Amino acid sequence: MPTLFDPIQLGDIDAKNRILMAPLTRGRSTDEHVPTDIMIDYYTQRAGAGVLITEGTGVSRLGLGWPNAPGLWTDAQVEAWKPVTDSVHKAGGRIVAQIWHMGRLARPDVTGLTPLSSSQTRAPYHKPENPYAEARAATLDDIKQAIEDYATAARAAIAAGFDGVQLHGANGYLIDQFLRDNTNLRDDDYGGSPENRIRFMKEAVSAVIAEVGAGRTAIRLSPNGETQGADDSNPAAVFVPAAKALNDLGIAFLELRELSPAGTFGASEVPKLSPKIREVFTGPLILNQDYTLEAAQADVASGLADGISFGRKFISNPDLVERFRTGAELAPDNFKTWYTPGPEGYSDYPALQPAE
Repeated sequence: MPTLFDPIQLGDIDAKNRILMAPLTRGRSTDEHVPTDIMIDYYTQRAGAGVLITEGTGVSRLGLGWPNAPGLWTDAQVEAWKPVTDSVHKAGGRIVAQIWHMGRLARPDVTGLTPLSSSQTRAPYHKPENPYAEARAATLDDIKQAIEDYATAARAAIAAGFDGVQLHGANGYLIDQFLRDNTNLRDDDYGGSPENRIRFMKEAVSAVIAEVGAGRTAIRLSPNGETQGADDSNPAAVFVPAAKALNDLGIAFLELRELSPAGTFGASEVPKLSPKIREVFTGPLILNQDYTLEAAQADVASGLADGISFGRKFISNPDLVERFRTGAELAPDNFKTWYTPGPEGYSDYPALQPAE
């Protein structure tokens, strides 16, 4: 039976173990979305993961409405990523760029632009005094441009030294807004039936594959339950066929963020779809959300998953893999410094000290 510590081939990426670092928005880039030097330290410290998946990295100014998140659409951004990927590789790691279009969740006070979505909708927000803007429905030209932006960002990622890319198709962002029936109200070839709602995802993934190859292309989905206002009345009807389409495209791996009833950062009573997706997706399947070491080992050993991605545990435990391997205690993280500038709560968490 496989274990978390066994190597695995994820398309063209040779991972030394099955513990991945999940994408984690941290907000340490410049106001122009250019990576900074402290990001070299942050990612290199965590190079013990089988694969590092970066924080969401914008494919365009229109699509990146998060302050100080990084991008991959300018030469300056690409050049600033190069020392990050080089340092991770020198430390023996593998690193994949998560390419991100936020759709209706891109804030105009960051982008200066009206957000784009599958349909003219507005995302809910827990701070009524600072609501999201109403998005405009994407025209066919807008759809073509967004797909080109994913492909261009993927090409830029490889130029910056990344081992591959992961399209962000989860958490209520643009691809998810096309997939789900409460955000996709279209009546054309990109809306209505599950087959049509899957179309944008398939075309975006296909465009990325055409640029960088299927073996360097992955995607993240969040199939069960509501997330940032995006939901579906029948998730299995759209996400199982979506997984089958991704399987047919031969992508490097599929990552699922799955909510549970007792979730600590999002919860849902909607059943997890990984068992049904496992039946149609035969490539490497990575599962995520609220995993303990024991649960992770069990799901890999059973064959439900080929690997597990951990997010928040990697924030305060840069050497998480070694802590898991040795049974060492995990350090807690500080929520107050998740998104603040500077190294505090970012690159200053200490590594495990060897026993005297």
